[in-house]
Amino acid sequence: MAGIGFELRKILKKNSLLSMLEAYGLAGLISSGPWVLSILALLAIGIISIGIVFPTYIIVQFLVIVTYLMAGSLIISGLFQLLLTRFISDLIFAEQEHRIVPNLLGSMLVTSAISAIIGTAIMAASPSIEPPVKITIVTSLVLLCNQWLIIIFLSGMKEYYRIFFTMMISYGLMVILSLVLPSFGLLGLMVIFCVCQAVLTFAFLYHVIRDFPSKRFISFEFLNYKKTFFSLIWCGFLYNLGVWLDKFVFWFRSETSHQVIDLFRASYIYDLPIFIAYLAIVPGMAVFMLRMETDFADACLKFYDAVRRGATLDSIYLLKDKMVLACQQSIYEIFKVQGMTLALLLLWAEDILVALDIDLAYLHLLYVDLVGVSLQVLVLSILNVMYYLDKRYSALALTALMAMGNFTLAHYSIDLGPVYYGYGFAVTMLVTTIIGLVMLDKQFDELEYRTFMMQRS
Repeated sequence: MAGIGFELRKILKKNSLLSMLEAYGLAGLISSGPWVLSILALLAIGIISIGIVFPTYIIVQFLVIVTYLMAGSLIISGLFQLLLTRFISDLIFAEQEHRIVPNLLGSMLVTSAISAIIGTAIMAASPSIEPPVKITIVTSLVLLCNQWLIIIFLSGMKEYYRIFFTMMISYGLMVILSLVLPSFGLLGLMVIFCVCQAVLTFAFLYHVIRDFPSKRFISFEFLNYKKTFFSLIWCGFLYNLGVWLDKFVFWFRSETSHQVIDLFRASYIYDLPIFIAYLAIVPGMAVFMLRMETDFADACLKFYDAVRRGATLDSIYLLKDKMVLACQQSIYEIFKVQGMTLALLLLWAEDILVALDIDLAYLHLLYVDLVGVSLQVLVLSILNVMYYLDKRYSALALTALMAMGNFTLAHYSIDLGPVYYGYGFAVTMLVTTIIGLVMLDKQFDELEYRTFMMQRS
């Protein structure tokens, strides 16, 4: 994320109230913009057109399928997200930017093949979905998987507002087309969604290719075992899987779900509160992006630069203390801002449900989910520090714990009854946060020893 870090630091150097607001706004757009816009666009389609442009059951089928597409694309692309982030960072450090785009295209080809195979297999097991709809679903899955990969590379670019406005135009176009085009049922909605994702994906790809010119077309160096860290494949995969496992449990347990169309199931009792709650982490994500990619990243770079230059031990100790302090302050500020956001939303939760015309029976579950997603921001910040410190196996252990805990406790919460729904997710994030902080504390204590004496570990 060096690109966004440099840009944020440049804005903050202006040292004014407007520059601070601009930095927080930019951090919020980059960290939360894609999924916030997608959620708002889908909500707009559902609220405006349900029962008016499209029958209710068509809208429900569309929203459920798109939710599965988002989940599946994040999990599949998670295989390469962190791997590519590290690989591209190494290329930039080595001043070999000309190798970036060929490896991006190579990763897109591999991801497209995996997502197409998985999507085709799922569609083959869904006999009641019409073939044209199946084609648009598989195509949308491939496009979304590639879109998440390309977004990694956008961090090295400077035209952040153009990126955000491109997304706004694309999702705005999706809402408008769903309202003005003649109704073709589920197929029409899926074609509109697919076309808009194609516009986004290829617009983003154009920006990357323009900023990182290369003479070579495609490369698979990112899969070279001598140049990459395959533990990051599992870290990215398990994190994204772990985030979604409680949803899958509620979707496929008969007590909490119902069939929408073929293999696609939904849980009315669980889905609404959790997705509303996820909109609450925008402030925390903005602080996470701003502080982690400026204060902590800068302190981390200075520490390792001193190590490489052969600075005195006293200088290295001093820079390490500054890095630890930056980490503490960053996590504390994330905790403070997200905590205040959580407190306000807990107070306003009932009013939010009334304004959205949602049954107040969801109120207790919304409370629990708000706590869970707020803790997830802290988990993300802890993992980010571990990646900066190159503690890949610690991050892998933490993401594995999160995935196993979310899966197991989600099942257990269903067994306990409706009063305990959501607690599996919240408790998992709480335990992961606490264990992650303990691991970080130990890693900082051993940082000098690990840096100098165990460089090959």
